[in-house]
Order: sequence, then structure tokens, then C-alpha cells
Amino acid sequence: MDNEKFDKEFEKLWNETSHSHSNEEKETSWEEFRAKTFTQKKRSLRPWHYCSAAAVLLFVLIGTGIYFNGESSAENVVLAETVIENTTSTIKNIVLPDGSKVELSPNSKIKFGQNFASNRKIEIDGQAYFKVKKDKQHPFQVFCDETTTTVLGTSFTVKESENEEITVELFEGSVEMSVKGKDQKWILKPGDKFTYGNEIASVTEFSRFVDFDDEKLSVISQYIEENYGYKVTIPKENLNQKITIRINKKEDLKTIVQLISEMYNLNFEINEDLKQINFQ
Repeated sequence: MDNEKFDKEFEKLWNETSHSHSNEEKETSWEEFRAKTFTQKKRSLRPWHYCSAAAVLLFVLIGTGIYFNGESSAENVVLAETVIENTTSTIKNIVLPDGSKVELSPNSKIKFGQNFASNRKIEIDGQAYFKVKKDKQHPFQVFCDETTTTVLGTSFTVKESENEEITVELFEGSVEMSVKGKDQKWILKPGDKFTYGNEIASVTEFSRFVDFDDEKLSVISQYIEENYGYKVTIPKENLNQKITIRINKKEDLKTIVQLISEMYNLNFEINEDLKQINFQ
């Protein structure tokens, strides 16, 4: 391939890569790059040197995922994805780079960019509960199939069923729901459940709380084990004591444990490594 033809092919590659710029920006950027890279060395470069330069540029563009954009802002750099998958049989607790928390259910995974703190977009496959840290400058968005959940600070669950039906249950705050290809937006309030399947969207109510009416403490310990994955040990003399309480289904575990401790004058110890809670 002669030098003139190579220049044209390389310029085409450059323009296709910088698809987000105007034609004028592409032309100016190409001329500057060409002048610095090829023109000054045109007499001394052999054809294989051109191929080497092209290979290096392709490696930079494709291998690192960085695209050019006139400005050097960190938010304009697309970095590699981080993938977290829960292959265990219990809930996996995750703290995201922005301080938000995720309870990832078994057989589920999330994906987000390494620049997540400034670009809070996350994809989910399966089910997870999100407790989002407030940041008005950077909205938090969860993508699940064709649905997008946008939030500034709240707590909610997102679930994709086997038949690809998406459900979002809002426990605190407010979220805006949107569906790819649809202009309508749905604003959810606490207690609202958004469902999307077979191209039909609906909003219904769900119960955010679980009620224990004159139940034994042993029933509460079983509830904690099934929903939080922690084994609970209660002194024998307290097992049959009764309790009447309403708990937010996504209440912080430590809040529940402290409440039981204060109501029955018990001390407690939480072993995070063994996932155990011991009352005494």
C-alpha cells in the first residue's frame, strides 16, 4: 500500500473512532495528528513504520477503551467495566465507589465503570437491593433490560425474573422510571411497585413492612436468618418471650438487633466473618 493510500485509510479510521465530534473537529484533529506523526518523518519512514504506528493507535483506542474528546475531563474517559457476581447461596453485601450500598442476591451480578463515582450508572442481571448515597450532581441510574431507574438518594429493589419481567419496589425516597422506546415517565413514591413485562408497564402498591404480632423471639431470629443470612443465638430463657413489632423489610440489620437488645435487656455480639449474632 503506497503512502498516500495509507494516509487515506488511516484518516478514515481516525474519523470512525472519533464519532462524537463534528466534521470540522475531526478534520482539524486529523491534520494536527498527521502533521506531528507522519509529515515530519515522511522521508525517513518505511511502510512498516506506518503499520507499527497504526497498531499502536489501535491498541490505545481498543485496548484501553479511551476515546478522544477535545477536553481532558475525567468524566469524558470511558474506562473498563467492573463486574461483581454473587455465586454463593447467601446475599452479598457490596459498597460501591460512591459509598452507596448493594445487597446482591444469589445468582445475580452488577456491572459498572471504574469512573463510577462521577458517572453513577450500573447494570444489573438478577436481583439486588440498593441504598443510594445522595449526590445531586451525579444521578444514580440502574439499567435492567429495557428499564432505567433514576434516583438521587433512596432505597429500592430491582429484580428481573426468568420470564424477563422487571419489578422495582421503592422503600424510601423517590425514583423516576423510564422504558426504552417509550416517552412516558413513572414517578414512584415509597410503597409503590413498578412492573414491566410484555411491553406493558404498571404501578401498584406493595407492603414495605413485616408485622410480628405477639410472636416468640425465636420467630424473629428465624426471620433474620432467612432475610439477612446471619445465624442468631438467643438464650434459652428468652426464646419463648413474646414480641409485637413492625419492621421495614429492608431495615438495617444492626437496627433490628439493637432494638431487640434494648427491649429485652440483652447484650449482643455480631461476628461478620462467621455471619453470626449472639445475644446474651
